[in-house]
Amino acid sequence: MSPHQNPIRFTGAHGTQLSARLDLPEGPPRAYALFAHCFSCSKDVLAAVRLSAALRSHGIALLRFDFTGLGNSQGDFSNTNFSSNLEDLRRAADYLRREHQAPQILIGHSLGGAAVLSVAGEIPEVRAVATINAPSDVAHVTHLFGETLETIKSQGTAEVSLAGRTFHIQKQFIEDLDNHQVLDKVAQLRRPLMIFHSPQDPVVSVEHAAQIYKAAKHPKSFVSLDQVDHMLTRPEDANYVASLLTAWAARFLDPQQPAVEKGDVLSAENGAGDYAQTVQVGPHRLTADEPEAKGGNDLGPSPYELVMAGLGACSSITLRMYAQRKKWPLEHVAVRVHHDQVDDPEAAPGTRPRKMDRFQREILLEGDLDAEQRKRLLQIADRCPVHRMLRSGALIESRLREAPSGAGTDAGEEDPGA
Repeated sequence: MSPHQNPIRFTGAHGTQLSARLDLPEGPPRAYALFAHCFSCSKDVLAAVRLSAALRSHGIALLRFDFTGLGNSQGDFSNTNFSSNLEDLRRAADYLRREHQAPQILIGHSLGGAAVLSVAGEIPEVRAVATINAPSDVAHVTHLFGETLETIKSQGTAEVSLAGRTFHIQKQFIEDLDNHQVLDKVAQLRRPLMIFHSPQDPVVSVEHAAQIYKAAKHPKSFVSLDQVDHMLTRPEDANYVASLLTAWAARFLDPQQPAVEKGDVLSAENGAGDYAQTVQVGPHRLTADEPEAKGGNDLGPSPYELVMAGLGACSSITLRMYAQRKKWPLEHVAVRVHHDQVDDPEAAPGTRPRKMDRFQREILLEGDLDAEQRKRLLQIADRCPVHRMLRSGALIESRLREAPSGAGTDAGEEDPGA
C-alpha cells in the first residue's frame, strides 16, 4: 500500500457514492489532473493506473474514479447515459476544488476523451485538455453493441457483452447520445488541446482524431502513437504519453512551488518501474532508474550516472568560471566522464586487492588558448568541488522519517472498452 494513493468517495449524478483514487506525488503537487476512463472500464484499468504512475513521477496528482454503476461505484449502470457521465465528471471536479485544488488538466481515454471535451469549457480552472484514442462522435460507442443495437431500439433494453462482461443497455442510453455533439464543444473549447491517437487503433479509428483536430482552435497539438494499442497497456507507452503531456501542459499551468527546500534533493519511487525514481531538485524533476541489465527499465540515468553527471557539470562550470575571471578566450567546454572499478593501487603487498571506483574525465577546451593556459585549466578541473568531494570522501548521516498517513490502491486490471 502506498501513502500516496488514497481511496475516496464522493456523490455522483444519481446521488450514489462514486469510488475514486487520488494519486499524489512525493511533495506538493505542481497541479491536479482529472482522468475519465473508457466506456465499460473502471478507474483501475491499466491505462489509468500506468498513466497515473507516470504523471505522479512528474509531480502531478491525478484523480481517477468509477462512473456510476461501474467498478466499485454505486448505482445501476443501466440507468446511466452520457449525460450522467458528464455530471459525474463535473462532480469529480467539484470534489477536487472543494477538498484540494480544482483540476488544471483534464485527461480522457476513449469515450472518456469525448467526455472531457464536453465538460472542459464548464470548468474555469482547466488550463489544458488531453485525449487518448478518443472518438469525435459519442454515437460511435454503439458499434460495440453489434446486432444487439436493433434489439435495444425495438424492445427498449438488451444485454450487451463487452470484454467478457454483461451490461444492460436501455434505449434511453442510445437516445441520449443524439443530444451530444462533441465537435461543437471542441470548436468552443478555448483551451489548449493535446490529441494522442494510435493510427493502428482498431476500436476508434484515427480519423476521429483528425475530426477533433480540425474542429479545435489553436493552440492544439496531435501526437501519433505509432504501434500503441487502444488500451495503452504497455508501461513504456503510458510513460511516453505522460512525459509528452506534462512537458506540453507545463507552460499552461499555474507557477509551481518547489517540492523540496532549496539546497535539498528528494528521491522517491514513482511506480513507473521496479526501481524508477523521481528526483526533485527545487522546481526541477528528473527520473532515475537502473538499466535493463540490472532489472530496471532504463527510464532515466542510473545513480552512478547521476554522480558522473555531477562531476562532469561541476568540472565544466569550474573551468568556465576560472576562464571568465582570467578573461581567457575559452569558447566552449565539454567534459566526458567514464566510470569503472579497478584494483586499489595503494593496497598493501600480499593482500587481496580491493576494488575502488575510478572516474576518467576527457575534457574538450575550444578557443584560442596557448599551451600554458590549457595546462592550467586541466589543473583547475581537479579543483572543482565535486572532484574534491569524491577524492576526500564525505560524511553521510541517515535517520528515519515518519511516513504520511494514507491507504493503498488496488492493482489495475485490463478492461478493454471504447
